[in-house]
Amino acid sequence: MRISESRAKAEGRAQVRPTAEGWKQAMGDDGRPQLQFTAKARVSQPPVHLADLTLAERAEKLKEIGLPGFRAKQLSVHYFQHYTTDPELMSDLPKDRRAEIAEVMFPKLLTEVKRLATDDGKTIKFLWRLFDGSLVESVLMRYSNRITLCISSQCGCGMNCPFCATGQAGLTRNMSTAEILDQIVQANRVIAEGGLGGQKHPEERVGNIVFMGMGEPLANYKRVMNAVHRMVADVPEGLGMSARGITVSTVGLVPAINKLSEEGVPVTFALSLHAPDDELRDEMIPVNSRWKVDEALDAAFNYYVKTGRRVSIEYALIKDMNDHGWRADLLARKLNARGRGWVHVNPIPLNPTPGSVWTASEPDVTAEFIDRLESAGVPTTLRDTRGKEIDGACGQLAAAE
Repeated sequence: MRISESRAKAEGRAQVRPTAEGWKQAMGDDGRPQLQFTAKARVSQPPVHLADLTLAERAEKLKEIGLPGFRAKQLSVHYFQHYTTDPELMSDLPKDRRAEIAEVMFPKLLTEVKRLATDDGKTIKFLWRLFDGSLVESVLMRYSNRITLCISSQCGCGMNCPFCATGQAGLTRNMSTAEILDQIVQANRVIAEGGLGGQKHPEERVGNIVFMGMGEPLANYKRVMNAVHRMVADVPEGLGMSARGITVSTVGLVPAINKLSEEGVPVTFALSLHAPDDELRDEMIPVNSRWKVDEALDAAFNYYVKTGRRVSIEYALIKDMNDHGWRADLLARKLNARGRGWVHVNPIPLNPTPGSVWTASEPDVTAEFIDRLESAGVPTTLRDTRGKEIDGACGQLAAAE
């Protein structure tokens, strides 16, 4: 009997094994779930967009078509501040060249295929078609004190986690810097036009970004960080957002976490842990075969040391799989062994995905799990999941038409 099974039995509980339900995981020659850090085949890249470039690079691109460099600032204001790529709205540009400028600087990246909203209109899931036909999703959420956008960073995902709908199709390709940013710009346009909640809010915009949509952000490190730098850069260079309102998550790519700690941008870092023991996490999170729980936690703690920013631990509570009391105790011990005040745990009730028999933990089990963490001095907050009824919550994004 495995250690986890004997401990579950001691608690009078079952121990469910994390095998894919309703679909078949891709397996490598070693018999383990296959990981994809890059696309299997060479894929076409999207055309270069204004958002892919620095302000200086934008000026140089405009000079190539015979326009003065100062036009780059005007175009950047239109895109990053007014959220438009419509040349007819750019009255400060030469009328006879507006269409040409828009074609060169604003190639079509994201085309809205479908928009689903909750009954109260405060959560919207967007399905986007990219230039090559790939589909991705993002989720816009209005809270009482903020507007948050959950964005995608890859077409599909190569991490192959059995409980996540996104990974079922594997990785198609990385998204470009501009494709990542255009999700925000288009969401801001929807807010301004009254699409979030039914009233126009021309002065409101997305204030919080979570890289928890489709894909593993740190597997697309360069483009994701280019996008983050553009998010925090002042207009007209970028969107002028606060780095503290941006959350970058990962399932535990340790070298990339250490690289992020040296990046110099104090984003919020989130580690999707989901199990404190290697026995279970090896099966739940296949990348754990590369970097074990303690290695991932060491890297997360290092991020705190380097940046002074408290780390979030994401933990999807799955009935009879990872919600046992002894796991809460083990998680608390491992976190406290590295210090106090450096981490915050976010338990998340599992969101159902098509074909899966797994479900969220029972309320009393969830309460006990949280109580054990808090009793050990670990700050813990149950995540308020949004968009389950439109398959827009964590783990549900599958980009299906």
